[in-house]
Amino acid sequence: MSKIKIPSTQATRFLKAKSIEFKPYFYKYVEHGGTKESAKQLNIEEHRIVKTLVFEDCNSNPLMVLMNGDFEVSLKQLARIIGVKSVNIAEPKKAEKYTGYRVGGTSPFGCKTAMQIFAQKNIFDFDKIIINGGQRGFLIEISTDALKECLKPRIVDVAV
Repeated sequence: MSKIKIPSTQATRFLKAKSIEFKPYFYKYVEHGGTKESAKQLNIEEHRIVKTLVFEDCNSNPLMVLMNGDFEVSLKQLARIIGVKSVNIAEPKKAEKYTGYRVGGTSPFGCKTAMQIFAQKNIFDFDKIIINGGQRGFLIEISTDALKECLKPRIVDVAV
């Protein structure tokens, strides 16, 4: 029986260094397919797949939001919570510079730039979630307790 080769990404190295267990999932990456496509291919509820989104506030400070795959982020609510005038999605080149990941493969683990992380409260309805492992077409299953422990996100309700 052959062993599955787990990609060596910033995320997997970060998790291994912290002795955090994760389970790999692979799917055929489809440009702009998002969590809907990965959920379909893996036969997993889209709500359980968590997307990693990079934003900038009106002062060009980066921040990250972990959001259920079937929800969107309310920019007004996020700005209100942070206490800034506005928040916008980061341009792909900036998001890649902040994280060190290609858009479509962004993971919250092992990012190049330290930034505040916000997590939608609904992701913690699950014991385990599926989130990007740092490469297009590669997701990992991780416990929500481990996610809280290693990322220390601010839990918010910014879903629409």
